[in-house]
Amino acid sequence: MRNLVIAILLFAAVPVAGQTPSPAYKAPRLAGTVNPDLNGLWQALTEANWDIRAHAAQAGPSQFGALFAQPAGPGIVEGNEIPYQPWALAQKKDNFENRFVRTNSDGVRLEPLDPEAKCYLPGVPRATYMPFPFQIIQGNKKIVIAYEFASASRIIPLEKVEPALNESYMGWSAGRWEGDTLVVDVTGFNDKTWFDRAGNFHSDALHVIERYTPVSRDVLRYEATIEDPKVFTRPWKMSFPLYRRLDKNAQFMEFKCVPFAEELVYGHLRKQK
Repeated sequence: MRNLVIAILLFAAVPVAGQTPSPAYKAPRLAGTVNPDLNGLWQALTEANWDIRAHAAQAGPSQFGALFAQPAGPGIVEGNEIPYQPWALAQKKDNFENRFVRTNSDGVRLEPLDPEAKCYLPGVPRATYMPFPFQIIQGNKKIVIAYEFASASRIIPLEKVEPALNESYMGWSAGRWEGDTLVVDVTGFNDKTWFDRAGNFHSDALHVIERYTPVSRDVLRYEATIEDPKVFTRPWKMSFPLYRRLDKNAQFMEFKCVPFAEELVYGHLRKQK
């Protein structure tokens, strides 16, 4: 009898063809609107800032031992393939091999190749998966996203906007709702940011379409479709979850990294005096 009861319970738990699926998650609405409330402090828990593709752990600069070593990660690129054009794949490899090399491009600065090391604004989508939380402040006509790294921020209008006025690190965002998904179309980039520390890069023709979808009270599903006809042979996509920060003292803080980079970039000028 006991085995029969267990069998009945197991059978009852198996979905039957044609059976109505469980209802999808319905997020709380922003007051006065029909749209989901995305307000909060969010963070990605990935190793994508080191490399957006699957990768093994790697050593950092030898003088620091285990400090600054790269953690292993499963990657966030769907299919784990970035469809570079042949010349661009060679450029990506060169970026990685020379990421710590400092060059004097303007007669003043000695800059490393890696944009993060010299405190450039991180760009989109990289700002989303850097190892820092970010704050979403949502209104009924605009959304502001503030990032800790380098005090980066974005304003996302939810009404029709004009094309990008000029090129910038964080691009030009235009938002809209598709059901419960916030879709952000981002254009107007410059070519000065990378996707990660592994040298994955883009040109000023970058076009990103982001999708933020609430799947529970404390989780958003994030997707970004990447297009850049100057660098890639076709569009490609990355995806990962974003988690609401629930720790007791969670708060948006600052990481003003310019002072940390000044000695690296300009220290040689002081030493010449």
